[in-house]
Amino acid sequence: MTSASVSAATPLFRDSALTLHERVDDLLERLTLDERLAMLHQYVPAVPRLGIAAFRTGTEALHGVAGLGKATVFPQAVGLGATWDEELVHAVGEAVSAELRALHRHRPAPTGPGPNGLQVWSPVVNLLRDPRWGRNEEGYSEDPLHTSRVATAYCRGLTGDHPAYLRTAPVLKHFLANNNETDRSITSSSLRPRVLHEYDLAAFRPVIASGAATGAMAAYNLVNGRPCHVSPLLERELRAWARPTGHELFVVSDEGAPTNLVTPEHYFDDHAEGHAAALKAGIDNFTDLREDSATVIGRLREALERGLIDEQDVDRAVRRQLQLRFRLGEFDPDLDPYAGIGPEVVDCPEHRALARRAAAESVVLLKNDGLLPLAPARAARIAVIGPHADALYEDWYSGTLPYQVGIATALRAALAPLGGEVVCVPGADRIALRSRATGDPLGKSAFDVQEWGDGVVTLCEVGTGRYLRCCDDGSLVAERTSLKNWFVDETFRLEPAPDDEDDVVVLRHVRTGRYAAVDPADGSVHVTADGLTAAERWQRELLHDGTAEARAAAASADAAIVVLGNHPMINGRETEDRTGITLPEPQEALLRTVAAVRPETALVVMSSYPYAVDWADTHLPAVLWTSHGGQETGPALAAVLLGEADPGGRLPQTWYRGDDELPDLLDYDIIKSGWTYQYHHAAPLYPFGHGLSYADVTYRDLRLSAHTMAQDGTLDVSVTTVNSGSRPGSEVVQLYVRPRHARYQAPRLRLADFRKVRLEPGERRRLDFRLTAEQFAHWDVGTGTFTVDPGDYDVLVARSAGDVVAGAGLRVTGPPPVPRTVVGRRTRACDFDDHTRAVLVDATRAAGDAVTPFDPSRPTTLLFRSADLTGAVRFAAEVAREKEAEGEGEGEASVEVRAGERSLGRIVVPVTGDRYAWTEAAAELSGVEPGPHDLTLILRGRLRLAAFNFHSSPADD
Repeated sequence: MTSASVSAATPLFRDSALTLHERVDDLLERLTLDERLAMLHQYVPAVPRLGIAAFRTGTEALHGVAGLGKATVFPQAVGLGATWDEELVHAVGEAVSAELRALHRHRPAPTGPGPNGLQVWSPVVNLLRDPRWGRNEEGYSEDPLHTSRVATAYCRGLTGDHPAYLRTAPVLKHFLANNNETDRSITSSSLRPRVLHEYDLAAFRPVIASGAATGAMAAYNLVNGRPCHVSPLLERELRAWARPTGHELFVVSDEGAPTNLVTPEHYFDDHAEGHAAALKAGIDNFTDLREDSATVIGRLREALERGLIDEQDVDRAVRRQLQLRFRLGEFDPDLDPYAGIGPEVVDCPEHRALARRAAAESVVLLKNDGLLPLAPARAARIAVIGPHADALYEDWYSGTLPYQVGIATALRAALAPLGGEVVCVPGADRIALRSRATGDPLGKSAFDVQEWGDGVVTLCEVGTGRYLRCCDDGSLVAERTSLKNWFVDETFRLEPAPDDEDDVVVLRHVRTGRYAAVDPADGSVHVTADGLTAAERWQRELLHDGTAEARAAAASADAAIVVLGNHPMINGRETEDRTGITLPEPQEALLRTVAAVRPETALVVMSSYPYAVDWADTHLPAVLWTSHGGQETGPALAAVLLGEADPGGRLPQTWYRGDDELPDLLDYDIIKSGWTYQYHHAAPLYPFGHGLSYADVTYRDLRLSAHTMAQDGTLDVSVTTVNSGSRPGSEVVQLYVRPRHARYQAPRLRLADFRKVRLEPGERRRLDFRLTAEQFAHWDVGTGTFTVDPGDYDVLVARSAGDVVAGAGLRVTGPPPVPRTVVGRRTRACDFDDHTRAVLVDATRAAGDAVTPFDPSRPTTLLFRSADLTGAVRFAAEVAREKEAEGEGEGEASVEVRAGERSLGRIVVPVTGDRYAWTEAAAELSGVEPGPHDLTLILRGRLRLAAFNFHSSPADD
């Protein structure tokens, strides 16, 4: 439709010849205030009088379309990250978005009005800082550059390449520093400026600046004491990056997070105030109370009536939504190039082939002493053993598997034509639980029991394959063949009954914490007992020894493949972090039993996160890792094991050793705590980027275009890779940089670029990289900008962060950094160079950071290096101090100033009455020597410090 063909009665927003902004302006003017307010909730109602359909935000599509029934399931996001293959991830994004387009038009939505949404709540770009994070499977990597590159590729696949229309609209999750599930709605991620800019923001920035993402989702947690849903970073950072692309970001809340601002966070007094603050901070759409839009809109209407927001705030958010809907082709069905995608694309042969390729490319060969690839002539009989021997699983963000082929089944299919044999043994014990009270077995059945760590077990009914489940009324039934629900009611603990025989247990339901009890009236069993006294005692009868069966199978085989790992819905998932990184004890024991009788044993770890497999690395000839790889996991792994495919994956995160003492889960300061390959000092079990190939790839001729570079210059780097072996294979060439003599605590290494190449036998290929100054920059806390220091740097080519194969020196030229100016200038307390026991908090509810002691009973120190104290005679600090709780006593709070070891002065901090009630406290200084010094502030007691200043003249009399 063109302007010439539009009749006078046709509204301008229907005229595709007009600019996007003109059309949005016209439609916005036609909407009433009530209609605009209604657009602020996830479920946007239709506007029949204007012919506008209902709209909804958010369809999950992290590694395939989720929640809408059967669709192609690709490897988990961490598995896609392990491919290090941007072209492949782009292709996966294209396939996923094509299937969502088909489901948008051809499959009804499971809930709510309107069709399935085309706004995709993916990818997740939260960095995999801690391998115990319950949602580790959702991220791509622990490294910001790697994560941003993979995320950009996926987003571009999701959006399509049309200049005007989007195939789908990707939303980046979860902004910001969302890396723990424990108390996730009330915990605060303390981010000093260097960590904020060099690490957490660095994963989001390139994706948004490239225009690949159309939106972002705010995270549940707080950052520096302020909920992410009211963070000034939404406008100051996210939208500033997007502005040059010509399109605004459409920012959505996480489910229920706006309500969380009042309960449980208690950040605002009421919901109208909380919702208003979120809207003004940059939240455009409220995912809250599911389909109950009336309550959410009512809160926003109240905020409008109370003057907490105005119509401009509403219009700004609605405008961003309308811009997105126009770009998705909603108002131009005849011009939308993706409108004709039909249901035949869902799980089509091409997508199945892509799923298999992605699964194979994500397999990481961690160790190989020559066992792999398996030669059918030498391994005619293979035992596949373990809980994942022939089982595949869905995770919370995967679609429904259209089919599934496990490892044992795939190996059997591959080896049968060659006369090979595959035996499959899950290794689970088969037991009966016989009631002491009635003598009856639980459920009148036997169960295969599998432990998933921390004593958590599932009980799978023999004969039906259904899991025992605790229903809402406490009854126990075996009814589901798979576990996939927000509340997992199929997990239990078999706890030893106190003061009883060894094989007598009590059955405890994990989610409720209650015990199974027998009703003496009718003998029925319900999970109703709150304590051990009323809990039924069960005789645990071993009917079949799974470990013995596994031992026998391994002993009679030529090789054993032991497949261990996690269940994606148990012990490490959304809402639940892991307690450790070791394999479940029964799985470790099963592995050792098999290896004792069959030295030719390979361990396959199929998991959502790393495990400390120290024993396996020492004692087994081969170890591999794969994420839960989707419907084609079995064929892909079989191809790798048999050498039909090269193990193309490389680790996207560090695998730590079992005896490595990891930092606290809530310690987000990767610099101070030593997280990730950048700052961790102990040698890991397997380093970031590690992975072996069946090919023999060597590196030659590392060359730099110059050995000096200006602080704003560029550098060309080339290296030649050669496949010297007889097999084709892939290699991920990784380029790292590091300063040799940094004035700040620099990363041990930092990934600057990477490239995945496939090489045929004898093939030689030169790879060219271009590095910009950005790759050498750090966040200078003294100036509040990214800075490239002059000096000597290493440019390194590596197979992993632990395997550098070549290096060259580079000198960056330019003026040296000057001492930090602190006299006559306000310095933020959070802009320290180093600290002990400091926590960052909010200076006000709207903006600003402050510092407070982690433990008020111990001093907190803030170090500011090379601070020029010339002329300083007086120190002033912006401080706040709440009144102590009744009965605690006031105590004293103070800030001491030191230059090196000399104390220059001390401020006693007065009680201001509120954490946001700021005052200036000052003290005259003595013993100040001019020039730069390492300045230390020592905080004692309960106080908050926002900023400080040194004055060159004493206070007025």
